[in-house]
Amino acid sequence: MTSTLFITGATSGFGEACARRFAQAGWSLVLTGRREERLNALCAELSKQTDVHGLVLDVRDRKAMETAIANLPASFGKLRGLINNAGLALGVDPAPKCDLDDWDTMVDTNIKGLMYSTRLLLPRLIAHGRGAGIVNLGSIAGNYPYPGSHVYGASKAFVKQFSLNLRCDLQGTGVRVTNIEPGLCESEFSLVRFAGDQARYDATYAGAEPIQPEDIAETIFWVLNTPAHININSLELMPVSQTWAGFAIERKV
Repeated sequence: MTSTLFITGATSGFGEACARRFAQAGWSLVLTGRREERLNALCAELSKQTDVHGLVLDVRDRKAMETAIANLPASFGKLRGLINNAGLALGVDPAPKCDLDDWDTMVDTNIKGLMYSTRLLLPRLIAHGRGAGIVNLGSIAGNYPYPGSHVYGASKAFVKQFSLNLRCDLQGTGVRVTNIEPGLCESEFSLVRFAGDQARYDATYAGAEPIQPEDIAETIFWVLNTPAHININSLELMPVSQTWAGFAIERKV
């Protein structure tokens, strides 16, 4: 039986890398993305390897998600996997200087978008049963605080707890849940966060040997192909070059 995988945010970064890795292994794919031209090009490319169905939509749009999922072609209807990849960080300024619109966008994408795709696809994953899996893209920002993380880090802490709670609710269904928590990764994600500042992007990764999207894709491929009786609850990944900073101390002079 062909395995079918649903990936949100498939037009760049982790999502695109996952689409390529699973297509290589012959999984059927349902791919979502906001950028129609990119999504269509990716679907056309990967359709030479496997069956692909593209959905041009924004995960923040609940009605669009409901309609698209309800109308999935029958051949893509029974899912073995869901990768909740769509997400973003906007800005690195401290909280008093942040734009509330940016905060709304992060909450709506990282939290509500993930909620929508998960809830709407759960019946299909449960129908598959044993061996099915949900992989949520969290972050070390959900575990450790740092200046400028504020709502982004809080949204990833939500993803962490939501993943653990899902495990409780899905006991007995055979559906597994994993939270992937990457550290320093080089992808378009950071260029979005830095508002297109290429110099800042380059400086962030210079000499650091950061994690690459393909590394995350390979990790997720392993997670979804572990024996059906094993659940990887969470997996934190950092490049060897990255460790934890010390506590910040304000000193009076």
